[in-house]
Parts: sequence; structure tokens; C-alpha cells
Amino acid sequence: MHPGVVAAFAASGGLITRSAALDLGLSPATIRSLVRHGEWVLVRRGVYCDAPIWQAADEYVGRPRLRARAAILTMRRAWVLSHDSAAHELGLAILAPPAPFVHITRPGFTGAWTEYGVKHHLARFHPEQVLHVNDVPVLDHARTAVDIGRERGERDGLIACDSALRMGVRRSELEAALEPMRNWPNVTRARTAVGLADGGAQNPGEGLLRELVIELALSPEWPETQFPLWIEDRVAWCDLRVGCHVFEFDGRVKYRRADEGGFADRPEDVIWAEKKRERLIAAEGLGVSRLIWEDFWGERREAAKVRVRAEWEVTRARFGTRLPEHLVRAAAAIRAQRGA
Repeated sequence: MHPGVVAAFAASGGLITRSAALDLGLSPATIRSLVRHGEWVLVRRGVYCDAPIWQAADEYVGRPRLRARAAILTMRRAWVLSHDSAAHELGLAILAPPAPFVHITRPGFTGAWTEYGVKHHLARFHPEQVLHVNDVPVLDHARTAVDIGRERGERDGLIACDSALRMGVRRSELEAALEPMRNWPNVTRARTAVGLADGGAQNPGEGLLRELVIELALSPEWPETQFPLWIEDRVAWCDLRVGCHVFEFDGRVKYRRADEGGFADRPEDVIWAEKKRERLIAAEGLGVSRLIWEDFWGERREAAKVRVRAEWEVTRARFGTRLPEHLVRAAAAIRAQRGA
């Protein structure tokens, strides 16, 4: 490959514009040939990606990032990436959108329109809210999380705000990002997401688990994330606890072999360890409910809520709703020791 093209790809994360390629001496016929033979991929009009980089990018984050960067390369106004596109650059964990638009924002009175797969937003923001990530201008974590809440609703906002808190953003920063939006469309959705957010959720699945448990209103006690207890000679961190009942999210990736993109060397060992762990948790006088990703959507969600409520009622009948004092003290000691 032409050394200048290699350098251009390296400088822009695997992308090159048609005009840049022409400036480097490639002819239009050469560009067409590179696309036809699969060496370059047309990402959007006038922007190409090195094929190995495109093929290695996943469909949920990697390719949307490349599409967003390609859009920015063709912009003539001072746009910045925002919403989902900013989240991908920042590393915020978000739910997959129903329509994978590139999102860009520039200062102006609140408004939005969509053109050629790009959603343009006009909205006020402070210059200090703009970060440069991989040489790409993006709105910061707090602003991005609350923008997603306004744009896509409480659930999507909750997951984005959880992720922002997990990455070190303070709740006060989320609230400060909301402050100028007092009269903006759908701000109540973002405000709800900020109020419910909890950085103790380690991933989107745990955030969705907490949302479902909050909806059930099982107890006046607020759900506690990352509840620790000693089992045998180690600490077990339970995803969520209310009263004497803990709730666990089971992501499929932890049962998948490492060579298949998961975390398990031997899936049967993971399953066996999980069974032993659940037995030991139950021996402490706690009930356990387990949920998977499919339990959070559609008809499965309603069935899961019925099941979880029934499991909670069994726990309440057996152990009551007040956590035993020795578990309260043990959890406090573990948190103090770990600085949690």
C-alpha cells in the first residue's frame, strides 16, 4: 500500500477520505478497484475504511464508532459527537439503540433532524464539556449520559448514568449537566435516570436487574448493589440485595469458552462453582433469584417479575425481611476493609 495511505489510515483510526486519497496520488479508478476487491470498505459517501479494521470491528460499538468518525471527517461546521456516538468513544456502556444513527451536536436552540444516517442536534453546551478522545471532539461523560436519557428514555438513561458513575463521574456532575435542561424536551426522563443511577451495577445487565426489582416494590428498603458476605474462606459479592433476598444477573459470556469470546476456561467448572456459591449463600439465611438478559424484555419480563415476586415471598416467609445483624456487621467490615 502507498506509504502515504498507510500513514493516513494510522492518523485517523483506519479511515481515509476520497479527497485525501486523491491528494496522495491515487486515481479514481484505483479507489474503485480497492473497493471492488475488498481492500477498502465504503463507510459513507467519500470516506473509506481499511478492510481488516472494518472486519475486526464489532457491530455494536466498533462499526458505529467508525461511522461516526467518518461523518466527522466530512463535516464543515464545528460539530461534536454526542449521545450514542460520544458514548462509544468514551467507553460508556449503553443499550443498543433501535436505530443506529451517528449523533452530532453543535450550539444552538434546541432542535434535531436526521439526514443520511446522521442525527444533527442543536443544543447549548459549555466549552469545558467538550473532550478530545482519539483526536475526536466529543461531549463529556455526564452530558452524554443525560442526553441519552432525554433522547431514548429512562431505561437507556439509567444504563448510561450507571456507567458514568462506574467510570468515576460524580452524581453532582450528572445533576450539573441536567441543570441547563430544565425546560428542554424530555428532561424528566433524564432526571429520573440520574435519580435511579447506581455505580455499583457492574454492567448493563445488573442495571436492568435493579430496574426490574425497583419496579416490583418488594420492600420500602432500597435495593443495595454489591452486597458482600463471607462464604467459606472468601468474600462473595451479590449483585443486588433487598431484605434477606439477593438477586443475581447471569450473563451468557461467563459461561462461554475463552476461545469463543467468553471468560470460561471450562464452562462446567463455572457452573459447578456457581451452584456451590448459591448453596452457601442460602445457608446464610438468604433467598436467591437469578435472571438472564432475556428476562428483561417483553413477555419474558412479566413472567420474570411473577417468578421473582414468588421467590421473594418464600424468602420472606422463611427468613423475614430484616437482614440478620451478623450479616450487617460483616458487610460493613468487608466494605471498610476494601474501601468500598
